[in-house]
Amino acid sequence: MITPLIRRLTNTRAQVAKLEQSIAKELAALPAAYGFSSHEAFIAALRAAGRGGRRRPKRARKPAAPKARKRAVITDRIRARVKNLFKAGKSGPKIAKAVGISLPSVQNIKKAFGLVRTPKKAPPKAKRRRAPSKRAAAPKVRKKPVTPKRPAVPELNPAPTTAVPPAAPAA
Repeated sequence: MITPLIRRLTNTRAQVAKLEQSIAKELAALPAAYGFSSHEAFIAALRAAGRGGRRRPKRARKPAAPKARKRAVITDRIRARVKNLFKAGKSGPKIAKAVGISLPSVQNIKKAFGLVRTPKKAPPKAKRRRAPSKRAAAPKVRKKPVTPKRPAVPELNPAPTTAVPPAAPAA
C-alpha cells in the first residue's frame, strides 16, 4: 500500500519540476516582451506600478469647454459712444454690436441717460353705469313657528310650607 503512494508522490514531484521550469522560462522572457533591457528595470517598473495601491488609472480629461466671456468694463467713453449712436438713430442691437457690449448693458446705459421711452399708463377707464333695471320682487319672508316657552330651570328647594302641629292623642 505504501509503495503505490510513494510512486504517485514521485510522479507528482516530477510534474511540479517541469511546471517550475516552464514558468521560469516564461518569467525570463517577460522583460523583453514588454520592452525592458534587464530584469532589474522590469522589477523596478513593477514595484513603481504597485506602490499606488488600488487607485484607478487616470482617465484622459476631456478638453475644457471655452470659458464664458468676462464682463465688459463699461467706461465713460463707452457710455458717450452709446449715447451718440442712439441719437444718430441706431437701434439697440446695432449699438451693442458696434460697441461690443450686450444689449441689456446698452439698455441700462440708455436708461441712465433718460433716453428710454417708458410707456405711459393709460388713464383708468370710467366705469359704465348700468341702466336701472326693474325692481325684483321682494322675497317672501317666512315666519318662524312659535314654540311655547318652557319654564326656567325648576327650583331644587321647594318653598317652605307652614307646618301644622300634630294633633294630641285623645284620651
